[in-house]
Amino acid sequence: MSEGTTISIKRSITIRAVVTPSWKEEAEREISSAISSTDEQLAQLEKEGQQVVDDVRKQSVNPLDPRVQDQVSQIQQQVASKRAEFEEQKRNLLQQQSQVRELELEQIVEQGQMESFCDLKVGDNLVKKMQVNVLVRDGVVEAIEGID
Repeated sequence: MSEGTTISIKRSITIRAVVTPSWKEEAEREISSAISSTDEQLAQLEKEGQQVVDDVRKQSVNPLDPRVQDQVSQIQQQVASKRAEFEEQKRNLLQQQSQVRELELEQIVEQGQMESFCDLKVGDNLVKKMQVNVLVRDGVVEAIEGID
């Protein structure tokens, strides 16, 4: 490859946000919505799990038959496993909600990642090319850091 040759590479850009009252409100609203959704999924799981158990027992000639009991037990284990996943998800969301509430105004937090392309040529510092951050305040770009 000659010195004048360039290639285009994909890189991740870190999006960082300045904590403002409206940012905190939006973050809390999103987390509260996710908590409500998790609660609804949990209630639906319990309802459907009980319905399946009831159906299995109704379809059986002898609900006390060991095979029926094994089938019911398996269903209950599946429901319990899925319930544990939802409960863990809810615990994580509640922890995030607590963390958001503790954030100080004007504090800078990582909000996510996005991808972009950049040109790379012989002699470029690859590390610097890959370390780009965008700083936003209430959705408006305040700074692009790391661009040469």
